[in-house]
Amino acid sequence: MSHPRTPRSRLMARDPRLGYLPERDRFLSSPGEPQYRFNVIGTGINGCEHIHVTMLEGRATIHGIYDPNPGSVQMAQKVFRRFAPDRQLRVYDSLEQACNDPAADGLIIATPNYTHLDVLRVAAGSGKHILLEKPMATTVEDAHAIVQIARDHPAVLQIGLQYRYKAMYHEAIHEALERKALGEIRLISIVEHRIPFLDKVGQWNKFSRYSGNTLVEKCCHYFDLLNLFAGARAARVFASGSQAVNFKDFERDGERSDILDNALVIVDYSNGVRAGFNLCMFAPGFYEEIAICGDEGRLKAYEEETFLPTHRPTTYMEVMRGEDKPSRIVEPCYPAEIEASGHKGATFYEHVAFIDNIAGRKTRAATVEEGFWSVVVAAAAQESIQSGLPVQIDEFLAARGIDAV
Repeated sequence: MSHPRTPRSRLMARDPRLGYLPERDRFLSSPGEPQYRFNVIGTGINGCEHIHVTMLEGRATIHGIYDPNPGSVQMAQKVFRRFAPDRQLRVYDSLEQACNDPAADGLIIATPNYTHLDVLRVAAGSGKHILLEKPMATTVEDAHAIVQIARDHPAVLQIGLQYRYKAMYHEAIHEALERKALGEIRLISIVEHRIPFLDKVGQWNKFSRYSGNTLVEKCCHYFDLLNLFAGARAARVFASGSQAVNFKDFERDGERSDILDNALVIVDYSNGVRAGFNLCMFAPGFYEEIAICGDEGRLKAYEEETFLPTHRPTTYMEVMRGEDKPSRIVEPCYPAEIEASGHKGATFYEHVAFIDNIAGRKTRAATVEEGFWSVVVAAAAQESIQSGLPVQIDEFLAARGIDAV
């Protein structure tokens, strides 16, 4: 008779109060030996977050990094030293060296959006496992090219749509899609109100030709969630938006910023589900909300960070099921150290899924196809804003030589 493996604690392994224990006396607090070695391509704020959560998760370690910006390399080394003060990261001189080093089992690509396809072409040639940051590409055409690459790739190729793993969305997925507490889903709404885009090396995120514009760059996360909860492909997208406040006075090398800072998007799905997305990028703090209505109940959840000293819940979820079934109100959350590791813990659990995928376990990690459809809906919304007209998805793809099937 087999017995379940005793769970080990990642957090105990890093607790300084247990530092007196000899290694042979560690069991629950033993970090274990890393099973995989990853190289990180692009070590800006997101790349450093990937380094942090890889080391915190513990089943893998970071072997080396590549980034042409010296400041990014120095920051990555600093993050790495928090976990491995006696080890040195390998710093590669070229992308090709970083991708093809046989000492690495996998690659994490966190370079600027517009470089993803070119970097992936080199990375895929290595045959290694790959975690590609969102959005997978800045255009539908490039995203479709990545789909073609993925079909022949012999290893895991996971897209970094990690919001699926935020505590509130994780619980919403459980209630709506697994437990089916809401019955048949008919209407979905997501809200994001937050501060403007942060500074980046080269300020590429201030220009649509580098970022894909705001709905692709940032909001592909939310279109991925809408697609997931709808359980069908988008059929029509209608949107309105503008650059009302942010970066209207920003200019670099003679080029003015042209990214949206607000939008309202309506998505009609092929199965009759309707969804809406509300974006404001000039609000104080961070606020996300999702509401899902089915024929047997309604779910509402939010996550908020106000930077104020007042005590209030930072997450909240309610499942309201009327008179006939039990309702519930909870505050979804993860351990504090995991939430502090990035994106409220979502990146950490994205890495859990990445390693589980490598090990052949089934996960809810975003596939390349799902990443493609998140870009399609976002890009269609951008086109609708420009034209002022609804966009039929089949026609939108056909105009780009892409078969929707």
